[in-house]
Amino acid sequence: MAPNTPITLSFLFLILPFFFFDQSISTNTELRYDFYDESCPHLPMIIRDHIWEAVQNDTRIAASLLRLQFHDCIVDGCDASVLLDDTKDMKGEKNAPGNVKSLRGFEVIDAIKADVEAYCPETVSCVDILGLATREAVYLVEGPSWGLPLGRRDGLKADFKSVQEQLPSPRASLENNTAKFTSKGLDLKDLVVLSGAHTIGFARCVTFKVRLFNYKGSGQPDPDINAAMLSDLQSMCPNRNDGTNANLAPLDVATVDRFDNEYYTNLISGVGLLESDHGLMADSNTAQMVRQYSFDTNLFYDDFAESMFRLNMVGVLSGRDGQIRKNCHVVKVDDGY
Repeated sequence: MAPNTPITLSFLFLILPFFFFDQSISTNTELRYDFYDESCPHLPMIIRDHIWEAVQNDTRIAASLLRLQFHDCIVDGCDASVLLDDTKDMKGEKNAPGNVKSLRGFEVIDAIKADVEAYCPETVSCVDILGLATREAVYLVEGPSWGLPLGRRDGLKADFKSVQEQLPSPRASLENNTAKFTSKGLDLKDLVVLSGAHTIGFARCVTFKVRLFNYKGSGQPDPDINAAMLSDLQSMCPNRNDGTNANLAPLDVATVDRFDNEYYTNLISGVGLLESDHGLMADSNTAQMVRQYSFDTNLFYDDFAESMFRLNMVGVLSGRDGQIRKNCHVVKVDDGY
């Protein structure tokens, strides 16, 4: 989209994404919902146009952007560090375990950033673009919207080691993953709610294969996995190193491309894919929340919106901290890049 390209206004986009419950953002008073209204008024339409096209062209992109944003915010805070390329002096986050050959959607953020820079140079941060793009993509696949205060700034570094230490794992225990959430000011409820993002998207065989053949060293599959699903997954992910580890299985077998509460229904029926998903049913507190969300879509949507708001406030940079990158992959220095 060039600067002189006509932009079709979308009344729905301008109104709906800013419908949110009354939330205090006292944790960072420099952020505002109208932060770019004067400095970059075309921003909402640019986001909408790009994400509408991306969702039409790639049914996985909403899940990919949601995952990309989570992996950014949960590791050293929401600062777009996950978008940075490695340099000779910095081993960043992209190639760390859990991210490498797994994260997607970078090209969508790049395309949005290029158009935004054409209209309002060095004004809108990559982290705000990622947040807005994710929210719009989730809404376009029938998910909820959430309040998103803007004016966040991009970080100056990325850290390979931080990913290893801070990123929750699909193979980790509920206790371990909960500790990683609480270290960010999030809680057990946020973990259960944000796990509901697995209502869209896919997982690679390597992330759940341990459940299929030799669960916890038993030489047998996970006894709690649904028998029909087990047979399908064993065919898709055979017990050999032949390149099939990259094969994909839907996280929600019922409605893989639509954001809804079927993920929780699946867990109750024993068809949760990841070990971390299944673990939510092994704890009485989280199992109760799973059942509540499986019965009440509106409750899930409301709580998901609240948890996404909270996630987007983790480790935020604003004011004079951080920077506004011109290129989301590269930290800007005084004399250019």
